[in-house]
Amino acid sequence: MNNLKTPHKLKILTVSDFIDKSLTKMIEDKTLDPPDLIISCGDIEPEYLSFLRDRLDRPLFYIKGNHDIRYTSSNPVGCENIHGRVARFKSLNILGLEGSLWYNGGLNQYTDKEMKKIIFGMWFSIWRKGGIHMVVTHAPPRHIHDAEDRCHMGFESFIKLINKRKPENFIHGHIHKDFKTHAERVTNFNSTKVINTCGFTILEV
Repeated sequence: MNNLKTPHKLKILTVSDFIDKSLTKMIEDKTLDPPDLIISCGDIEPEYLSFLRDRLDRPLFYIKGNHDIRYTSSNPVGCENIHGRVARFKSLNILGLEGSLWYNGGLNQYTDKEMKKIIFGMWFSIWRKGGIHMVVTHAPPRHIHDAEDRCHMGFESFIKLINKRKPENFIHGHIHKDFKTHAERVTNFNSTKVINTCGFTILEV
């Protein structure tokens, strides 16, 4: 069981899948209340992540999506890849897992067996850090926000991860959808909020 406590609220800007012009405008007009942390759930151009990191002057964690084929060790600039790691930000433990379910052999695609192996390899790190508050992925969990075509199916191993580690929030992209309210992005699965951040959203955790 995850017994971690967060002593105060943190504001997190999360992005994925496409650049929302309204977000860009708020940043350029300086009308966006700066977040404590920026997180990318994939399929965003590395140059835009560098723009977010530079303009907002906040730490930026990212994982890659299935279309992120131009990322290098130095691009996006000043940003931190957290795939296969438990990253610490203030009082928050954040686990990152990149990519989508395997569908045509491209980059950043994994079979469920491969993803399960990656997660299993992180058990000691999770245990040593005392658990996780948040999981950041590109693809959703299976049967939560996903679709039935091979490319957009979620991972069964993510369901097992949620059941075992009980993170407070599970944030993903990959599934394109228009949302009128933040509540439409959220599905409660046991004690975990599963959130589709397609475009962008702002969380308080």
